[in-house]
Parts: sequence; C-alpha cells; structure tokens
Amino acid sequence: MHRPIPLPENPRLTSQNVTVVIPSLQGDGGELWTTIQSILATEPYEIILVTVGAQEQRAKKVAKELNLSRVRIYSVSQPNKRRQMVRAIPEIRTEITIFADDDVTWPSTLLLWMLAPLEDEHYGGVGTNQRLRRAERPSLQQRIWGYLGALYLERRNFDCASCMVIDGGLPCLSGRTVAYRSSILKDPAFTYEFTHEEWLGQYQLNADDDNFITRWLISHGQKISYQHHKQAEVLTTLEDNPKFLRQCLRWSRSNWRSNITSMFCDGHIWMHQPWSTYAVYLTTVSHWALAWDAFLIYLFIDMSKCWPNNSRDMGLAALVGWMFLSKFLKLLGHYVRYPGDFLLLPVSIVFGYFHGLIKCYAMLSLNVTAWGSREGADDDDAYRMIRVSQKHQEGLEYRDAEADGDRMSLYDLTMRAIGGKRIEQKRFSGMGVEAFHESVGHGVGQIIWHTGAL
Repeated sequence: MHRPIPLPENPRLTSQNVTVVIPSLQGDGGELWTTIQSILATEPYEIILVTVGAQEQRAKKVAKELNLSRVRIYSVSQPNKRRQMVRAIPEIRTEITIFADDDVTWPSTLLLWMLAPLEDEHYGGVGTNQRLRRAERPSLQQRIWGYLGALYLERRNFDCASCMVIDGGLPCLSGRTVAYRSSILKDPAFTYEFTHEEWLGQYQLNADDDNFITRWLISHGQKISYQHHKQAEVLTTLEDNPKFLRQCLRWSRSNWRSNITSMFCDGHIWMHQPWSTYAVYLTTVSHWALAWDAFLIYLFIDMSKCWPNNSRDMGLAALVGWMFLSKFLKLLGHYVRYPGDFLLLPVSIVFGYFHGLIKCYAMLSLNVTAWGSREGADDDDAYRMIRVSQKHQEGLEYRDAEADGDRMSLYDLTMRAIGGKRIEQKRFSGMGVEAFHESVGHGVGQIIWHTGAL
C-alpha cells in the first residue's frame, strides 16, 4: 500500500516559499477566480496568472475589485501553455514553484503535503492525487460522461500510487497541480530544451509540457514523489458531454508521444523504473484490450475442445472473471465512495473496449495537438506542432538579430547566453522584459534577459 511522505515535525519549507503559476485562457471567468480563491486559502507567497492578450486587463480589473494583492498578472500574445509557463518563470522569487490549472480546487492542507518531499534536496518534483468535482444535479448524459471521467482519474491515481511504491516511478507528474524546485525551472539549459523540444526529428513540439518536465527530472537524476493522501487531493473538472472523447484523444496522443520518447529516445526509465516501464509505459504499444481479450478467449476455446463440457464452461467463466477482476480492481476505490455508480459498470466495460479505437486513431495522428474541447484553446494549434524541414530548421536557428551592424543568429544568442557571456545589443537596449520577449520569442528571450546576456 502506498504511503505518502509524512509531514515533518519541524519543516524548513512553508507556504511562503511557494509561488503558484496559473496559465489560463481566461481573464474574468468565475471558475478561474474560484480556483484562485481556493489557492489563496493555502497562503502561498503569491500567485502569478499568465493569460492571453486582452484578457490581461480583464484579469487585472477583477483582481483589483477583489483586492487580491498577492496575484500578479501577465499575458502572452498567443495561447500556448509552454509560452505562458516560460513567461512566468523569470518572475518567480521563491524556492518552490507550483503549476496549477485554472479549473482546480485545492484543500487547505495541500501545500503542507506537497512540500514534505521537497524537504529532501534530492526531490525535484511532487505530484498529487486528483478527483473529479462531481456535478450537483447532473442530467443522465452528464452523469454518464462524468462517471467515465471519474474512472479515468481513479485509474491514473492507482497507476501512480502503485508505481511509486514498487520502483519510485511515475508515468507523468500531471500539470493539473505539480510542484518543482524553482532552480530546476530557471536553469537556462532546461528553458532552452523546454522551448526547443523536437518530436522524432520532424516537428518542434510545443505541447505535452508536463510530460517533458517529468522526463527532464528523471534524466537529470532528480527524484519525484506522489502524495496520495486525502488532505492532498485536488478536485478538477473534465468534460461531461461528448467532448470528453476529444479529451481522451488528446491524452492518448500525448501518451504515445511521451512514452515512445521515454522508452526509445531517452531510455533512462529502463534502468531507473523497470516496473513502471513494464506496467505503464509499455502498455502504450502492447495493451489493446479488445484484441487481446478476444485472442485469449479464442485460444482457450481452441485448446479446451477435448474437455468435458462442465470443465470447459467453468474454465471459460474463470477466464472471463479474471479479465473482469484485473480491470475492476483499479476502480474499486471509486465504487466504495460512490456505490450507486456500480449500476453504470456496463458502460465502463463497453467504453474500455471502445477506447482501443481512440488509441488507434491517436497513434495514426500523432502530429495533431488540437484540444477540440475548449474555446480558444486551439488558436495556437499550428504553433504547438511545427514541421521542421531542413529549410525551416535553418529558419528557427538563424532568425536574424541585428547587433552593432553584424548579423547574429537567435541560436547563437541563446548559446552565448547559456554560457554566461555578455552580448552588447544596442537594438534591445532600453526595452522592458515583455517587449524583449515579444521581439525575440518568449523562450529564448527569457534565457537571454535573465542570464545577463544583455
């Protein structure tokens, strides 16, 4: 049984060592400000909200009306989570950074539990368990879709907790709420890789942010933790309508891309997380429920032709029962909390087999990053996955930046900035940080600006 790292008697870290960063498409939505209020109740040092374009002024207006002095607000020109995160990172003044989605509700005790593992300097990231915020008076359709969403989170909690117990592994530190050491995020090498990730050498990838950071921690020898405890339980929302299928498709594509990268490109998990590799990562390519279950039943029927009918029926029942039990155990906690949902069990069984079709379609469309489930979320879809032809690669690395009459590539600026060398740039002198970021791009801009390269 998974036991979270307990609270220390004399903690070094407190809530005042925490900055919470919320990337959001909204500026004045009720759900966003409900999230912010629940986070403020845990008394972090401050919240940094990074929104998009004109939403910044709307957010500042609401913050002023609510007298929220501990909320700083910034924006980026395009809605992209990686850009929004990178925009916030240079502004962080605390030892610990927590990224949170704009639709979560925190318990008042969350920070105590998330900070506990970080008392040990060897830990670089901490995740927490998540539950669905159930609708108060759902329609039948909403209840069914909500039930499937709740099972998705339940299954994920089980996988994370079991892998953490066996080998300390984790498939992904979910970006819904996750804590990192700020020093890791502010490392110029991390920022460069975070803003220049490539997928199979063909695309520049600007999606799957939480998967990238999890892989970065593992490959750089940082331990990760998962606090599975009621007092560290984050409530979140998922689609309670057919758009849930689009969410499943997006998650499946992300799993394909990240797990393939972890297994066959990075490779660190084979040595450090052997059980997690077998139980979670490999299932991406090997687990096809409908095909395998049908194949097992076919094999049993074929090999038991000579059995007496009673023995054959009992054997088949045992096989089907084993299949059911292996899928049901992960979800047992949900049915204990909500026994009425047991009536919907046939829905989950059918959907489990149908999900194989979603997974197959995701495998065939890994170059797609569209959300398809949230207004405004796909405005930057063309930016999240950019095909990198040789010509375009040169364009990315050698976008011109005029300096003292010479022409210096943006790539060279970045590399020299990481090396700590100072670059005299008259063109950029006198610019504010946001103007500079917009001029050369947020990812590279924050490296150059905050490493003293200008």
